[in-house]
Amino acid sequence: MGAVAGAPFVIDRAEGATVWDEDGRAYLDGTAALWYANLGHGRAEIADAIGAQLRKLDAYSTFGDYSNRPAMELAERLAALFPEAGAKVFFGSGGGDMIDSAAKIARASFALQGQPERVHLISRTHGYHGTHGFGTAIAGIPANTTNFGGQAPDTSVVPHDDAAALEAEILRVGPERVAAFFCEPVIGAGGVYPPEPGYIEETHAICRRHGVLFVADCVIVGFGRVGTWLGIDRWDVVPDMITTAKGITNGVQPLGALFVRGEVAAPFFTGAPGAPVLRHGATYAGHPAAAAAALAALDLYARDDTYQRGRVLEQPLADALAPLRDHELVGEVRCGTGFLAGIELAADVLERVPDAVTRWQLAAREAGVLVRPLGRGVAVSPPLTVDEDDVRRIGQALADGLERVEQAVAAA
Repeated sequence: MGAVAGAPFVIDRAEGATVWDEDGRAYLDGTAALWYANLGHGRAEIADAIGAQLRKLDAYSTFGDYSNRPAMELAERLAALFPEAGAKVFFGSGGGDMIDSAAKIARASFALQGQPERVHLISRTHGYHGTHGFGTAIAGIPANTTNFGGQAPDTSVVPHDDAAALEAEILRVGPERVAAFFCEPVIGAGGVYPPEPGYIEETHAICRRHGVLFVADCVIVGFGRVGTWLGIDRWDVVPDMITTAKGITNGVQPLGALFVRGEVAAPFFTGAPGAPVLRHGATYAGHPAAAAAALAALDLYARDDTYQRGRVLEQPLADALAPLRDHELVGEVRCGTGFLAGIELAADVLERVPDAVTRWQLAAREAGVLVRPLGRGVAVSPPLTVDEDDVRRIGQALADGLERVEQAVAAA
């Protein structure tokens, strides 16, 4: 906060894949804002849907038996996207809400089935699951848990690329105590780590073998980022829960949706007198204007096949970043599964110039491209509406930006 106090970079307007600052300078949005503007900015169809809904029913709670037509329609359309019939959908205000909801629903579902000891949650190194309570507790990024005191107990982290380590941890804790495993199909904010071939299928099978719920965190990769509707459906698995947000409304309204497999949701839907109540929910869950935005976004994803673009653009992005792999300042380029990538600087560069990542980001900005700093490097995840010329422009801006880093290294 101190570093940017008094010197904000103020975005004034946006259209398509371009944003402008208050001085009128244009930039290619190389990150789709915070991974969410998959359809590009300024989509009139979404704005019109929100406006129409606000004039009809601006807001109302969906607790108890209260509902509204946009939320009901959205839940039905989303449930139809789940890879198995009978799924339920639970709404919130964003991805962090959905992670907390998944953790609590996992534990509560087991408790209602006579297994209250199943409370342990397992996640992966580099994994990011938001900044709410459970999301912070299961974070695989140590910096995100620093200075906040003790976190929720009964959690542990395993190496992100080792399926055997997951099974070993389940056995160490005791399968009868493990509730869920949280897995980003492609790790996003932790540095962009695509899964090793077979990893998703193997960890899913391990969870099934031990009765552990497989929670796919698709907040970043859903809605076209990896070329499918939900992200995890790129792999031939049926998760027990899927967390989504961000691209669901194109970021225009705050909304998260948690998909819950029918078998997991069943204990809450007996309909019997005195049946259990899930005492959990967000004030704005099922907000009619947010639901209207999501419905309009879904129409656009389907109309233009935008939900498939992540797979179409993954190779052009890999090609545009390929020259960086051989650059002496670059340690690793991670991409190839969906339209997102992480480029990490070499370890010796970061040792000699601790602010090298910031220098690189600012150099790319001066070249007219916005990228996101992520720990030891930068990430790119442009809107799915860009063309291959835009993708090449991102690669060139990053290559040019390395010249500033090179100068800093030489002076160190």
